[in-house]
Amino acid sequence: MTPDEQLMTTLYNEHYDVLISFALRYVHSREQAEDVVQETLLRAWRVVHKIHPGSASVRSYLFTIAHNVITDNWRATRRRPWLVSNDAAIAAVPSSDDVESALEGQLVAAALERLSPEHRMVIQALYYDGLTVAETAVRMTVPEGTVKSRAYYAVRNLRAAFEELGVLR
Repeated sequence: MTPDEQLMTTLYNEHYDVLISFALRYVHSREQAEDVVQETLLRAWRVVHKIHPGSASVRSYLFTIAHNVITDNWRATRRRPWLVSNDAAIAAVPSSDDVESALEGQLVAAALERLSPEHRMVIQALYYDGLTVAETAVRMTVPEGTVKSRAYYAVRNLRAAFEELGVLR
């Protein structure tokens, strides 16, 4: 072990508990305090050649470094954006899926507006209300064949409307 490594081991053994106690006054958890002490000793290691082991000012020097580390950490957290912990606020933010589905809904509504009322009623009954061809025929008081024919032409006209709106599928 080199003399510098022995000095750092001595500093750790003699000052670790005091540095932890000092850091715990200013941070929220033991883990953060340990991080402060680790950073303090790392910064001391960088200038280990300037530290005189028998000097009474070693502890105050380590306290100064620890104070600077705590200040640097505090400033760094002030620069970062705050994390939102309100679940209701997070849920209210639209996700990309919500935006995409809203845009698709607007495109479908625009395409449906281009259909005749009869075709729109058939699409509404079959695709949105979930009715069968027979139930749709009863609701609209037309034969089942007419419902099938209107559904075919409505889907065909919807495809054309989507192409006009720039939606290619």
